[in-house]
Order: sequence, then structure tokens, then C-alpha cells
Amino acid sequence: MPSSILILNGPNLNLLGTRQPEVYGRTTLADIEVMCKTHAKQRGVRVEFTQSNHEGGLIDAIHAARATHSGIILNAGAYTHSSIALMDAISSVELPTIELHLSNIHAREDFRHQSYIARVAVGVICGFGAAGYTLAIDALLGHLERGS
Repeated sequence: MPSSILILNGPNLNLLGTRQPEVYGRTTLADIEVMCKTHAKQRGVRVEFTQSNHEGGLIDAIHAARATHSGIILNAGAYTHSSIALMDAISSVELPTIELHLSNIHAREDFRHQSYIARVAVGVICGFGAAGYTLAIDALLGHLERGS
């Protein structure tokens, strides 16, 4: 059984609850963190929850995860659509990663349909709002338990 998952949040997610609530809802990132830690504890796993508005900070967290976590859940925000560096970091650490989005990126602007992260992720969860985080925890644990 995996012991720890990194939940990594990218740019502007620190503004959840106030930024475009019609798109992202009114749930704050702090609310989501509590929800994730509670859910993970019920599933017998620990989560580390972090956020950075800086691409390099996200890359450093991915690199550090290699030594301490069994997998990564990544909401890379807008970096999903532009960061080859994040894609390469995920490939480099060889940890199963789930790409996560609060909104359905496929129902939004065309540029949001492109994902560099999806190319190296085991799966993508989008469009379920804050509930997507617990779905991602369950999906990642299922993936790890299957040894896939």
C-alpha cells in the first residue's frame, strides 16, 4: 500500500474561492486541502499538499517527490497547456501522475484542449470541481494497488 501522495497545485489556484467562481466554484484551496487530507486518512494514505505560482517551484516539488511519494496528483493550471518542462520533470521522476482540473478544459477555449501533462500522466480528471481531488486520490491509489 502506498504511504504518501503529493498533491501539487499550480498558478492562481491559491485564489480559488474568489477567482472566477462561476468557473472554479467558491471552494478555497484550503478547503480542498482539508477535504483531501480527510479522504486520504480514510484510505490509509498520507498526502502532502502544496501550491506554487512558479514553474520552477513545481518542478522542484516533482523532483523531490521521487524520494518521498508513491505518486503525484497535479493541477498545473495554465502550465498544463504550455510547460514542456513540467512534462519532462514528470517523465524524469517516473512516478505515476494524474492530471487534474476543476473545470472541464475540453468545454472551454481551444487553447485549453492541448495538454503536455496528459502525454505523461496515467490519466486525466476534469470537470468535477473540488470533488475531482478525491476522485484523483482514489484513481491513483487504484492504479498503485494494481501495480499498473
